[in-house]
Amino acid sequence: MSKKYHNVMEELVESLVTVQMLGPDFQVFCKCEKCRTDIIALSLNSLPSHYVTTADGRDNVFQRLNTSENLKWVNKRIISAIYLVGKYPKHDE
Repeated sequence: MSKKYHNVMEELVESLVTVQMLGPDFQVFCKCEKCRTDIIALSLNSLPSHYVTTADGRDNVFQRLNTSENLKWVNKRIISAIYLVGKYPKHDE
């Protein structure tokens, strides 16, 4: 961690968005960097942040967030964001 603080939810969402966008369910959606960052930002706006200041704190929070029940909950918000950004993309065509 290079900053003095770190949002673990942001780390989790970024990796889950990458996995979702590479998966078979979302092959028809745009994968440009603008759409990807819009999906991440929209998802994070609907999720609570989990800031930590130490590597141990990050590991503890990551373990708490990385449960199947929580991942389903986070993925629902990501999927909603993927569909919304797909319907109203902000990039140049």
